[in-house]
Parts: sequence; C-alpha cells; structure tokens
Amino acid sequence: MFYVLVAAAVVWALATIYLAYRFREYRKFLAGAFFVSWGTQVYLYFAKVSVPLLGTNFVFTPEINGARSIPHFIFFLLCLYFGFFSKAKGSLPREK
Repeated sequence: MFYVLVAAAVVWALATIYLAYRFREYRKFLAGAFFVSWGTQVYLYFAKVSVPLLGTNFVFTPEINGARSIPHFIFFLLCLYFGFFSKAKGSLPREK
C-alpha cells in the first residue's frame, strides 16, 4: 500500500508542476495556498502544538512544522513572483 501512495504522490506532484509551469493563474492560486500553509506552519511552531497525521501514529512536532514552513515560504515567494510580477514570454509591450 505504501508504494501505491508514493506513486500517487509522485503523479500528483508532476501534475502540479506541469500546471504551475503552464498556467499563470495556477501559480497565483499556489502563491495563496503556500502563503496560508506557511502561516499555519509558523503558527503551530510558535504555539508549540504537535499535530497528529490522520490515520497514523505519526505526529508532526513543532520543530517539524518549523522546518516545513521554510520551503513553503520559499515556494510562496517563487509563485508570487512568477504568478504576479514576471512578464509572460512572448508578450507584447503595452502601447500608450
């Protein structure tokens, strides 16, 4: 069962990367999602809250939440830049 879940996660990740590369609106959505996720992870870290993973005996400690918040913030910045601020390839400049 573990290998099926890993395969599903890999397929999901590849689909997300493809959509983020292809569509600017998807990058905008991901920027918001990563911002919320980062904020939640930072809150759980500073509040010293451990979070159990549903259906398992695994528990995310505050230190794990703090470590997870770092890549989420980096992904937020990347998606923010490429979703909102960068110019699309092949776009024409606006005429005044």
